[in-house]
Amino acid sequence: MENKEEADIRSEESFNELVELIAETDDSKFLCEFFKCLFTPAEVHDISDRWLLVKEIEKGTTQREIARSLGISLCKITRGSRELKKSDSAFRKMLDKLKEKQK
Repeated sequence: MENKEEADIRSEESFNELVELIAETDDSKFLCEFFKCLFTPAEVHDISDRWLLVKEIEKGTTQREIARSLGISLCKITRGSRELKKSDSAFRKMLDKLKEKQK
């Protein structure tokens, strides 16, 4: 039986493998189907809400307004806001990709 450290390493390797496969996939319909198989409906909802909250923060919507409209805790919103403010923010990079796509 593997120990916690070995299990963590396997988990990280598995995550990285999955990310690489997703990055190589350009079929958004297939990815939607895959994510709905991989995640429970509640997890899909949570992920969607987290992306919505990041876009709302970017628009300048207050954290309290976001919490009220999406029914998300201020703690999650604060985490999203903090991640968005990081200099190498992955959220920022994804928002930039979205802006490019919308041009």
